[in-house]
Amino acid sequence: MSDPVVSRATRTSRIAVVVALLALIVLAAAPWWAGRADMRLMSEIFLYLSLASLWNLMAGYAGLVSVGQQAFVGFGGYMLFALTVFGGLHPIAAILLAGLLASALSVPIASLIFRLKGAYFAIGTWVVAEVFRLSFAQISALGGGSGSSLPVGIVRSLASSRSGREALTYWLALGAAAVVILSVYLFLRSQRGLALTAIRDSEVAASGLGINIWRTKLEVYVVTSALTAIIGGLIFLQKLRISPDAAFSINDWTAFVIFIVVIGGIGTLEGPIIGTIIFFALREFLADFGTIYLMVLGLVAIIVMLKAPKGVWGLVRDRFDLELFPLSYRVRLDQDRKKT
Repeated sequence: MSDPVVSRATRTSRIAVVVALLALIVLAAAPWWAGRADMRLMSEIFLYLSLASLWNLMAGYAGLVSVGQQAFVGFGGYMLFALTVFGGLHPIAAILLAGLLASALSVPIASLIFRLKGAYFAIGTWVVAEVFRLSFAQISALGGGSGSSLPVGIVRSLASSRSGREALTYWLALGAAAVVILSVYLFLRSQRGLALTAIRDSEVAASGLGINIWRTKLEVYVVTSALTAIIGGLIFLQKLRISPDAAFSINDWTAFVIFIVVIGGIGTLEGPIIGTIIFFALREFLADFGTIYLMVLGLVAIIVMLKAPKGVWGLVRDRFDLELFPLSYRVRLDQDRKKT
């Protein structure tokens, strides 16, 4: 009788790693083979993928269903402008510092909104985002309600040529997506990740096992807030202009992100990737149809929630037993392992 073997990696996950590395190399070389419009579109895809992965970590694993993450997207964007214009920092340094400031700011915010549960928590996060929007709209030095543009000198500090700046912002977006996905994966593989999974499955049982639920959720909220602010800084580094309505748009930075996660598969690492691909495919195909585009997005979301509550990837995973990111443990006989 063969001894059982417990492992996480599978043949599918090993193949996925090789494909992902090859894809990363090809995408990193995009400035030499892709056009300007293509690079801009791919940068947007990478940034939305990052936002979706972070929101999925909060809602899909920690149970923190926020509809106010645009607060930290806008905060990161405005800190980029403030720290470069008034602080004299290099844009990349300003974006990283914006992440640290967002993490510090998220602690008192969490101490307030964590008192709310369920729908009240979601509404609370939206109220916080609105407070952010109204507050930054009052800062005349940053353009007030009409916003402002990034000065030419700061833009040129990134690179001397336009092509160089576009390549740099593209690589920053690609690197951000890779770092976010890898960070979420490693976090879920750690002991903190196991605690988070236990909380997702049952808070009562997790509490009985000695897991500090409040502290674990706080850690997730602080980390996602910091990374979301960094992504926000990268978004407006590409746009080169910011305004309160654009920075704190609930449609652009929360509604679309929730759509991506829901149709892809909430509570899975693969879900945001699949959802991002579907979202941008629909957007590019229906971009010329005006409001019909939004109606189709809503219809797709309803159909997926009715027919595949776990999302597209959840449907694929349950049917074919696939897992690209090996998080769950699998038990099989040693002889089976030798055959594979």
